[in-house]
Amino acid sequence: MAEKSISLSVPAEAEFARVVRMTAANLAVLCDMNVDEVDDLRMAAEEGFVYSCATAPAECDIRFGLAPDEVSMDFSLGDRDASEAEGAEDLSLVQLLLQAVCDSCDVTEKHTLRLVKKIGGADAR
Repeated sequence: MAEKSISLSVPAEAEFARVVRMTAANLAVLCDMNVDEVDDLRMAAEEGFVYSCATAPAECDIRFGLAPDEVSMDFSLGDRDASEAEGAEDLSLVQLLLQAVCDSCDVTEKHTLRLVKKIGGADAR
């Protein structure tokens, strides 16, 4: 598959988590990911959305990057430090899950949470 970029913007409200999760799952299928990879990407998308919402943005902007060997997700972050957010102790579980299901999980200087999942399972790691 040639590289493609898909953007999604949703209100930073819990009821929109399903939209983000299902979009990620559909894109994973388009990339011929296996069942486990689809589940991992779906979980990463939902947890990335939770992390983004904890930083209090008005909208959560997500850019999905599709490449031949990986799928990336960039989540916009608000101005609140995630470690100071209400329920910040729960965010440690979110970060743990993201590290477990993603090949890369970083907060960039551009105030973005960047998640990357390689296509090809354990062999790609």
